[in-house]
Parts: sequence; structure tokens; C-alpha cells
Amino acid sequence: MNKQIIKTERAPKAIGPYSQGIKMGNVIYTSGQLPMDAETGEIETEIKRATEKCLENVKAILEEAGSSLEKVVKTLVFLKDMNDFADMNEVYSVYFNENPPARSCIQVAKLPKDALVEIEVIALCD
Repeated sequence: MNKQIIKTERAPKAIGPYSQGIKMGNVIYTSGQLPMDAETGEIETEIKRATEKCLENVKAILEEAGSSLEKVVKTLVFLKDMNDFADMNEVYSVYFNENPPARSCIQVAKLPKDALVEIEVIALCD
């Protein structure tokens, strides 16, 4: 089975030595996506808009790999502050409103670029 690198201009470029996503067989693994604008590099600093930006970046990577948010089986959400959990969940539930994937949510001491949230997923593709 060959490892395929997933790369799209619709999501921010990697800020380190990693790929936006990897496809192995029919499974896609995305790297954690910050709430960063792909064109400007600006970081969203309001939790609801930040969550939306993270998920839009994940969506772009999945679509580039021939998948979609509907095929996500697992998400991992990193929050700078667990007090943002309800606001993050409000936006998250719009993206995963039916048959949501398994999920972990962890508060971390600090995220790259001092972001409020980072989201990574594992998804299937045809």
C-alpha cells in the first residue's frame, strides 16, 4: 500500500515538516488544522469562527483526497481553554449534525500560533 501525500491550496500550508494529509488505501489522516486563512495566514481569534475555519480547512483537505466530512470516522479537537467547549460544540454540531464521528476533545497548554483550537480527523474515501 502506497502512502499518498494530500496537498491543497484551499487549506493553509504546513508550518512545519508535515503534510496537510496522508491517504493510505481508503483512509485519510489530516494533520491538525489551525483556524488559519489559507491566503493571508491570519489566525481567527473568536472561538466560533475559529472552529468554523478549522473545519473548513479539514473539509478542503478531505475534498482534495476524494472524501468529505460525511465520511469522517474520528475527530480530535484540541482546545486552548475548555471553557470554549460549548461554543466549539455549537459550530461543530453544524458540520457533524447526523451520524457524528467518534471524537476526543482535549485542553492543551498552548497551540501553534497561539490558536484557540486545532482539529484533525480520520476519514474514509471510496
